[in-house]
Amino acid sequence: METLLANWMVLPAGLVVTVEVALASIVVGTPLGLLIGLGLAYGTWVVRLPLRLYVDLMRGLPLLVTIFAIFYGPTAFGIAIPSLPSVALALGLFMAAHMAEITRGAVSAIPGEQMEAARSIGLGFWESLKSVILPQAVRQAGPPWTNLCIEIVKGTSLVSLVGVADLLLSARHVIERTREPLFFYFMIGLIYFVINFGISRFGAYLERRFTYAR
Repeated sequence: METLLANWMVLPAGLVVTVEVALASIVVGTPLGLLIGLGLAYGTWVVRLPLRLYVDLMRGLPLLVTIFAIFYGPTAFGIAIPSLPSVALALGLFMAAHMAEITRGAVSAIPGEQMEAARSIGLGFWESLKSVILPQAVRQAGPPWTNLCIEIVKGTSLVSLVGVADLLLSARHVIERTREPLFFYFMIGLIYFVINFGISRFGAYLERRFTYAR
């Protein structure tokens, strides 16, 4: 037990890295995916074509391949990107592609007459989007966005494969010293559950708020 307690404090440092990567990915992926989704829904074919290629490519690639490509790819051109920004960027780009489809689907579900009605009373395109379309789309996009955030948190466990000292890699180092894999894997599983449960409850709270505001 003393050995376990002595090594326990290694995990919080890894947890901080996991949370940093997840938050950075969500902060990058959410607005970028929103813009891409709007481009898919309202852009001309010249705009939609490259956006569609990007979304289909990123959604079709395994997340681990994306992490490896962003982490190792720039080195082929003599560019060194620190590990944390590179894995956060990889996860952010992955999230943006999925967020784009969520946004496109939510916006497309709004009847076209609503945009026409907003334009008919003198609102411009962006004003109509901000005041009429997006408030309704957010209510529909909320639950899948919450699920996507949970998937991103779980996806952070892959960054340990490129040497980032996240929660999982920190636990592995402790396990090598203590030879107690069951205890520490149980603990990191519990930590991931608590984080994702908190995200799901937060998403449910936001959904209720937007529903009451309707």
